[in-house]
Amino acid sequence: MNSFKSYGKVDEADQIKLDAKRKTRKRIAVVAISSLILVIIVVSAVAGTTGSKDNNHNGGESQSPSSMASIKAVCDTTLYPNTCFTSLSPRVNSTHVQLDKLLKLSVIVAIDELSKAYTLLELKNCSELLGLALDHLNDSLSATDVDLNSIKDLLDDLMTWISAAGTFQQTCIDSVEENVMGYLQKSTELTSNSLAIIKGFSNVANSYIQRRRLMSLSSDEMPEWLSFKDRKLLQKTKLPAGIKADVVVAQDGSGKFKKISDALKAVPDKSTKRFVIYVKKGIYYENVRVEKPKWNVMMIAVFGKGFIARDMGFRNTAGAIKHQAVALMSTADQSAFYRCRIDAFQDSLYAHSNRQFYRECNIYGTVDFIFGNSAVVLQNCNILPRRPMTGQQNTITAQGKFDPNQNTGISIESCTIWPYGNLSDVSTFLGRPWKNHSTTVYANNMMGSLIDPKGWLPWVGTTAPNTIFYAEFANYGPGADTKKRVNWKGLKFITKKQASKFSVKSFIEGDKWIKATGVPYKSGL
Repeated sequence: MNSFKSYGKVDEADQIKLDAKRKTRKRIAVVAISSLILVIIVVSAVAGTTGSKDNNHNGGESQSPSSMASIKAVCDTTLYPNTCFTSLSPRVNSTHVQLDKLLKLSVIVAIDELSKAYTLLELKNCSELLGLALDHLNDSLSATDVDLNSIKDLLDDLMTWISAAGTFQQTCIDSVEENVMGYLQKSTELTSNSLAIIKGFSNVANSYIQRRRLMSLSSDEMPEWLSFKDRKLLQKTKLPAGIKADVVVAQDGSGKFKKISDALKAVPDKSTKRFVIYVKKGIYYENVRVEKPKWNVMMIAVFGKGFIARDMGFRNTAGAIKHQAVALMSTADQSAFYRCRIDAFQDSLYAHSNRQFYRECNIYGTVDFIFGNSAVVLQNCNILPRRPMTGQQNTITAQGKFDPNQNTGISIESCTIWPYGNLSDVSTFLGRPWKNHSTTVYANNMMGSLIDPKGWLPWVGTTAPNTIFYAEFANYGPGADTKKRVNWKGLKFITKKQASKFSVKSFIEGDKWIKATGVPYKSGL
């Protein structure tokens, strides 16, 4: 899979050069809710005062000053207002401007620009990544093809999918030579603008409506997007009586297939029915991919929507000397990993994009071994740093949020951080900021003495960007003492209320939890 060959990360020395070149292209916009409300008022006022003229509007007429003012007001809330205005204004052939229509147009222009880039020979090594980005943008466009009130109900999905579309493009930029940025600059800016418009819409909507919880949690401590049958599957220790596996994989020949990859070929594309693959005990030496059209598979880059893994081990046997060697990569939205083992050295778990949930998993690694740009919660897991190569330091996380409007980050809750082997002479850190808006929160974790008192490590140099959000809340154990933590503007010691924004309930849109058999869950902290 060429698109993901370098796993989306560049060497630290090269990062300094890349950052210097990119600084001229970066700008930060801070948008207050009050200004966003003003945008709504401006757009609504134009719609209200000019609606009677719209029926007689001729597409050849020039746009009215009021419609241009409305577009400018919306675009001023984005990171790239000039790109926003020049892309949207030619497409508004009416004096009647509505915010939901501008939102939809912002997705359309991003798709159009990225579609052009997708056909370029210079980007052939990114064809899979850009294809996935287009899929997420097209899913977003389809979701906006509803009335205004329905769009309000879909904002969490839209934020997730467009955040992911930007992440796929950024992974292309990170993974190949930097000169591809010139081919993707406009499409990444347009994707970012669409995300900013949706976030503004969401902020205003949240202030006066009670939104439906799309990913609410039901009464058995599993996410609601897991059906009743799925939750029963996850809770059983053996294939449940009365639930028939669609296919069985067994090395001894007792199943239909001997390889997991062969079984996946039998999965129907985009099926709304859960497809159960029963993998019998054994060690399977394969590179397994659950492709994007393979929906609702229960069973290792993973791309298929609604993927569930239970009681499985994912291991990369390359060893520390091979440096970056991912054991499990997931881009699957609404994916759940329950009682799994993820075992490698550097970059063990690549939680790339979309919404992900890990429960009671054992995760082993050395450098940046939980990384990516998804919205991911790890709950009640064992995080087990191991001995790295001579001269290396362990860093548990490397979160990749690069756009302040993305709804992404790593939330580690109620986990145990303990050494796997003797690490008395190895420095281990909670993480380092891969990107300028890196977001990572540790809450209610047991931290062993292996954690360096400084806590966090810069990606390069001696400090971190002021724009990161690193936070600690109510951790305990010898490694949780914050008195000697690094003095960074972006490192916060937060309250319970602040930390709750990164709980399962809030961060991946869980609504409510109750106790599952034997293991307590919490909706908040």
